[in-house]
Amino acid sequence: MPLEIISPSTGGLNPDQLSAFWRDGYLIIPNALPPTTVQALLDETHALLEEFPLSEHPMTRFSTGEKTAHVGDDYFLSSGDKVRFFFEEDAFDSAGRLTKPKERAINKIGHFLHGLSAPFAALLDPALNPDLLGAGTSVGSVAAGHKESHPAAIARALGFRDPRCLQSMVICKQPEIGGAVPPHQDSTFLYTDPPSAVGFWYALEDATAENGCLSFLPGSHRWAPVRKRFVRADAGGTDFMDNDGPRFPVGDNYGERGVGQGEEGEYKMGEVKAGSLVLIHGNLLHKSEKNLSQKGRIIYTFHVIEGEGAKYDERNWLQPPEGGFTKLYRD
Repeated sequence: MPLEIISPSTGGLNPDQLSAFWRDGYLIIPNALPPTTVQALLDETHALLEEFPLSEHPMTRFSTGEKTAHVGDDYFLSSGDKVRFFFEEDAFDSAGRLTKPKERAINKIGHFLHGLSAPFAALLDPALNPDLLGAGTSVGSVAAGHKESHPAAIARALGFRDPRCLQSMVICKQPEIGGAVPPHQDSTFLYTDPPSAVGFWYALEDATAENGCLSFLPGSHRWAPVRKRFVRADAGGTDFMDNDGPRFPVGDNYGERGVGQGEEGEYKMGEVKAGSLVLIHGNLLHKSEKNLSQKGRIIYTFHVIEGEGAKYDERNWLQPPEGGFTKLYRD
């Protein structure tokens, strides 16, 4: 993934959007999904939550903290080509019993929705989620004879040569118990050499300060190195290890911290309406607070890495399914 490409738009993102993404490390695109699509994805989410059998579940909980005894189990590690369910830590009492109905206790559904769920897979389909910006130009994807999905066109605008979707998740910031997510970088969890991850984060419900919206440290992607990697541990399970590979994407403007820049800087809150898309650079520091409100916050997110010229190795916790990670470019 190149550092900066600012050129006349041929689809996906316009020059102002590209400039903002490379400057800040994230970009909010309102109304990226029409209400009908948002509703279809919400309907699918609620059906999945209601229909999964609790009797067959190992009661796996999910945590984004570094000290966790459960996140490395086989149910998690073998979920790369499946649709599985992970509970909020605060959904259990001291005896390990659920204190909420199961559909109000799940933190995350993952990690192969883009391959196994038709409504979510449709977002990567050029016919069902086309790049309207490119379609409206004389040199865009439609005019060039190869209609692209909106995510594929965005990846092309960002300079990806062979973007691959490697995981997808629904995250339910449940009312009252939705856990806080500390500052982190997505490339810690989805590392390539050199780093290349970009997150596509779609709000399916309004995300507000009250229900735990995202917050970003603008510009931190330029100076915050990927110091750790989340990997499969030699003794089994998972662990965080020191990153001995490149800590920034390729580019001359990475790695230098400006005056007043640091991890204790001021985060900017990203309240968004349902249907919005948030693009997140893999090196960007971002977080979210606990949801203590009565209103949930369901989102859908998937991540893209570079499949050409970036190495995704066997140490990563998530390993490719048979056939490899999903291609965004379909021609």
